Amino acid sequence: MIRNPFHLVEFSPWPLVGSMGAFCLTVGLASWFHGYSFYLYTLGLLIILITMLQWWRDVIREGTFQGYHTWKVNQGLRWGMILFITSEVLFFFAFFWAYFHSSLAPSPEIGMNWPPTGIQPLNPFQVPLLNTAVLLASGVSVTWAHHSLLQGNWKNTNYALGVTIILGIYFTFLQGMEYLETSFTIADSCYGSTFFVATGFHGLHVLIGSSFLLVTLMRNILYHFSANHHFGFEAAAWYWHFVDVVWLFLYISIYWWGS
Repeated sequence: MIRNPFHLVEFSPWPLVGSMGAFCLTVGLASWFHGYSFYLYTLGLLIILITMLQWWRDVIREGTFQGYHTWKVNQGLRWGMILFITSEVLFFFAFFWAYFHSSLAPSPEIGMNWPPTGIQPLNPFQVPLLNTAVLLASGVSVTWAHHSLLQGNWKNTNYALGVTIILGIYFTFLQGMEYLETSFTIADSCYGSTFFVATGFHGLHVLIGSSFLLVTLMRNILYHFSANHHFGFEAAAWYWHFVDVVWLFLYISIYWWGS
């Protein structure tokens, strides 16, 4: 038998099931926005969550117990994660483009002012500044976790990951409270739409990153990682640092400069 360093993936139902869930989620969300029931949206969300859990389970099994994640496969996974984060950079670039397009040359429809006439922006030196400190601290703690893992310090890795997850949850809580206190909504001119879409999608990425790190913590508790074989952890750390950097740009441009 000829052995090679590549992983020939077996047939999996999860791409098809996931695409069906995404379809139900999109159609159900549009229906809900137009006043219809949210059952199709709930079904799509449930299918997506089940697909995530089952697909992650299969990948963890392949890499941890079956030995399919060789050095060559790991190299491919690294490039895949790099390209994914690059696509996310371009995703947020579109939101920044929309924001600066509207703010650098305000149109007569919004009073030729920025923020638009009637909009009371948030104070950048209150909750947004606290959220910035929280995310920067979480970046330090996830780096601490990575260095502890490289040194084989299992307990410190768990502690640092736990701190990072708690900080991520705290950030989400603060952002939710911030949204409840805003004097404007997503329907209030281009300022409201760009503010809530940009910061809201970032908040979604914080939730995804927190889930990613939680799975990483559970895997580390189960001794799935070693100092030489821990790409799952590295991918989560890369993603979290990306979330940190995007928030810095959001804070400087939307909260501070835009106010």
